[in-house]
Amino acid sequence: MIKNRRSLIVGLKSTILRVKEKQFLRKYKPWGVILFSRNIKSIAQTKKLTDDIRKIFNDKKYPILIDQEGGRVNRLSNLIGSSNFTGEFFGKLYKKNIKKFNVYYRIFINQTCYLLDKIGVNINTVPVLDVRHKNSNNNIGNRSFDSNPKIVSKIGDYFINQFHKNNIATVIKHIPGHGLAKVDSHKSTPIVKSKLKNLNKIDFLAFKNKKSLFAMTAHIIYQDIDKKFTATHSKEVIKLIKNKIKFNNLLISDDISMKALKFSIKENTINAFKAGCDLVLHCNGKHGEMITVAKNSPKVNVFITKKTSQFYKILS
Repeated sequence: MIKNRRSLIVGLKSTILRVKEKQFLRKYKPWGVILFSRNIKSIAQTKKLTDDIRKIFNDKKYPILIDQEGGRVNRLSNLIGSSNFTGEFFGKLYKKNIKKFNVYYRIFINQTCYLLDKIGVNINTVPVLDVRHKNSNNNIGNRSFDSNPKIVSKIGDYFINQFHKNNIATVIKHIPGHGLAKVDSHKSTPIVKSKLKNLNKIDFLAFKNKKSLFAMTAHIIYQDIDKKFTATHSKEVIKLIKNKIKFNNLLISDDISMKALKFSIKENTINAFKAGCDLVLHCNGKHGEMITVAKNSPKVNVFITKKTSQFYKILS
């Protein structure tokens, strides 16, 4: 039952489900599991892994995520090469020849979805809707479609619709916009000093009115909104995401173990929920950390249960 699960998503350590991971899944019942390259050696092996996860929950639609963008973020690198197919590649193609873009992008998305279906994944943490800026950290770089938020937004809409047609859900990221970050949030805390008026016109605009059922927060401090907390931990930023950007589906934190967040794993988890995140993401598969996150994650509420049911309909 969905309502018995906890509001967290966890990573696993290897290509098989270890005994203590099985025990963890049975005991703490996370809402979902996310896969990385370390979990994927072959199609058959990965399908067995996802089948083993779903057997524990007796749920053929149990949420299993992956971060498969193409370009340098390719968790399927053992199965397919996609280094040329960056967000920037498709953004340039969109501006140069929209007919060609439609053909290429449809093939790219269909091929990606085919592989995800084969390995048992039903949520992809794409598209990246961060707007590209000059002199910003390369953490986003060519993962971004363009420096024009309207182009980013239009490609994002196409992306989401095509994935839904293939019965795969999407996670728009990194809401409300990571493009201005001067440092890598995996390593330290980015601080964006741009005024809210400018953010609304550019970075935040790309995320407006998206039909994705999921969005992932940015571990970034937007000084003009909240001087102390990153978006993941900021009630003010999350209020803006819901009221101004109009995203009212499930909000997932970015990885709670990233160094951009300056508290303990326990505090990072609690603060994300207090700010308004619906689900907390923990990626590294470290068992002790997973238990800490799980113990501090509430059971799913009525809103999460409702939205999960909507997600399950995409899979039908």
